[in-house]
Amino acid sequence: MTGDKNSSYKTYTISQIADQLDISTRTIRFYEEKGLIMPRRTAGNQRVYTPRNKARLKLVLRGKRFGFSLDEIAEMIGMADTIPNEIEQIEKSLEFGKAKLKEIRERKKELTLLEQDIRATRKKLIKRRTALKQKTNQK
Repeated sequence: MTGDKNSSYKTYTISQIADQLDISTRTIRFYEEKGLIMPRRTAGNQRVYTPRNKARLKLVLRGKRFGFSLDEIAEMIGMADTIPNEIEQIEKSLEFGKAKLKEIRERKKELTLLEQDIRATRKKLIKRRTALKQKTNQK
């Protein structure tokens, strides 16, 4: 962590944030390009990350882990250059969460059907193999 001369909060370099969150600096720059975070810049044009940037990155990573798109995440947490309305954020998160749960339930049903199909096909193949082996042994 680095101290910021112009404020009382701690700041981080891109490498420090990347190490702490176990992501690449390229990933961080990508999220910046998408407008999800907005680090400040030093006079030498080096990125300087605040605790708010770090918290937003954690939210983005959690959203990705839950399977949300970057557009959905942006709607839930707001863009970096806006001050989001917390109630709207919660409502969006609940809406997207409900849709994601529905999607998961549908995928589980599809996987269950796929498993049943594979088991049935496997059973038929085993039966056919046994019949062919018996035919071969009779010759």
